[in-house]
Amino acid sequence: MVGSLEFCTGKLGARMILVLGHTKCGAVYGAANAYLEAKKKGPGSVNSALEGLLLDLAPVAEKAVADMGAHSNAEDVAAYAVRVNVFHTIDFLLKYSSSIREKVRSGEVEIQGGVYHLDSGKVEFMGRSPQQSQLMQSTMPLPPSMTEAGGRVSAYGPPARGVHGVRTAADSAVPAEAALKMLKEGNERFAVGAPLAKHASMKMREALVNHGQAPHAAIMGCADSRAPIETLFDAMPGDLFVLRNAGNTCTHAEGSMVGSLEFCTGKLGSKLVLVLGHTQCGAIAGATKTYLGSKDGSKAAGCALEGLLQGLCSVAKKAEDELGVSAEEKQLISHAVKVNVFTSMEFLLKYSQPLRDLVKSGDLEIQGGVYHLETGRVEFLGRTPNQKQLLSSDTSLPPSLAALPIRTTTDGPLPHPQALQLLKEGNQRFVAGAGLSGKVTSEMRKALVKEGQAPHSAIIGCADSRAPLETVFDSMPGDLFVLRNAGNTCTHAEGSVLGSLEFCIGALNTKMVMVLGHTACGAIKGATKTMLQAQSGKSQVNKALDALLEGLSVVASKAAGELGSDASEDAIASHSVKLNVFHTIEFILKYSTLIRGKVLAGEVEIQGGIYDLETGRVDFLGQSPAQATIVKKWAAALPPSLA
Repeated sequence: MVGSLEFCTGKLGARMILVLGHTKCGAVYGAANAYLEAKKKGPGSVNSALEGLLLDLAPVAEKAVADMGAHSNAEDVAAYAVRVNVFHTIDFLLKYSSSIREKVRSGEVEIQGGVYHLDSGKVEFMGRSPQQSQLMQSTMPLPPSMTEAGGRVSAYGPPARGVHGVRTAADSAVPAEAALKMLKEGNERFAVGAPLAKHASMKMREALVNHGQAPHAAIMGCADSRAPIETLFDAMPGDLFVLRNAGNTCTHAEGSMVGSLEFCTGKLGSKLVLVLGHTQCGAIAGATKTYLGSKDGSKAAGCALEGLLQGLCSVAKKAEDELGVSAEEKQLISHAVKVNVFTSMEFLLKYSQPLRDLVKSGDLEIQGGVYHLETGRVEFLGRTPNQKQLLSSDTSLPPSLAALPIRTTTDGPLPHPQALQLLKEGNQRFVAGAGLSGKVTSEMRKALVKEGQAPHSAIIGCADSRAPLETVFDSMPGDLFVLRNAGNTCTHAEGSVLGSLEFCIGALNTKMVMVLGHTACGAIKGATKTMLQAQSGKSQVNKALDALLEGLSVVASKAAGELGSDASEDAIASHSVKLNVFHTIEFILKYSTLIRGKVLAGEVEIQGGIYDLETGRVDFLGQSPAQATIVKKWAAALPPSLA
């Protein structure tokens, strides 16, 4: 058709092209009915040339339904589709013929449409296509079927994909704007059921081997079988560098995703990265359900899948924050898909210096999209709104690839504000499940032996196995000087605890001391029970444990006094945990002249905290309220048991 019209307008000098449809057109009516039937039952297979023709006309029927509304009857849709098809044909001529476009642009040729009414014999002249001005910007020289990509086996027309029929390293890099245009055009072909990508020939495969790859875009998509990346972008081998996992996320896959994209953009020269989510995403739905369920109580991951879903919970939370707590679960899931796309884009920008540098220089675009399973079309979202801020990031590695350094005497003492900040940051990593402290090399261990220790903090904590201090603060060997006993106390251990602490502060030059209690402390519960029994006259000391609990009962007694006579045993025990932290701090300040002097001089800081066994968070309590009074007025030089 196109070639014949080019001959007529070029060689024969015709100045008018009229695309003429007619009422009751069997082909268009058949296509409309086939399309409506397929929407009800699902698409069927093509078993004849006629069925193939009707399938090719499906975009016309689809537009007719979209314009008229889903509830229009079949007869009205088919009648309207006749008119749509006229303009569809005009648009095709303008889009895919450079010869006809040029003649229309110069005013030599006019293309208009019309509908012949069988019942009256009259032609309804419809004029130009409403899309004519936009279509005049097309650069397509040939109809798709006339290119090699569209099925031509000879070198008729320009090859659509590289000098070897597929993209290889022999081809120049594709600018991001052009690559994005290729993705959009490929997706449109897929959506209307007119793909051009063919199976690669032997020569194409040989070219890919001999010349190497040069993908025009990298796609980070979901593993969902309903969203096949190459298919939905109508891509050939060599076109796309594809990364996929459940949820198109960097969660628990930071190194492989970021590293792979750095390879693609750095070594292969791709100028576009598209993060692609999709509707009805099972991973996002599962993460949203996990998030909503976690409000009733946290649950540790029991398998890798649960770990993945928990890692995506932050996306669900952000979706809820944006929509409001009244949003229905279905709405949250739908919005979380889009939020997750932007989250992954932002992760790439935040944690990859090479990607940031390429974006800053204009050599790379990172954009997002959502593939709609229902329509086959990709909704292109553009850049993240936070790109400008993220480009100022100075983080060079994803969290899972980062490693903590070790401290030795060559580092010197760390001032207590920085030491406290390290404790807080370490606990935040522990809570988030993003600890960095496990990577200890043999060189690190040798350095600790050769150079000696210089811990930035000393921790007095409880012996409870549920409160592992190095783990709670995500610390490396050499970071913490740890003292532990039941109840994180100096009771019956004054010399041991104080002497060890004075060694750490005096000889190792540590500037930060943290006394750490924890919730549900067995020693404190026992001390509370002992205190209550003593009040009823039933207490007796028969073993060392009884003596320990009796020594701690002073704290429990103070807690009971502050809470009042109506307080329950559990309430007293809970409050005693906090009072016991301050009691230990005050004991240290009272009975260590060395430590008291350094605190008074501002060289050393002593603070308290409570570790919550359920959440993993440390509640940093600060200094003892009695510190100022003690350091100025107390004069005792030794703890009672050593005096």
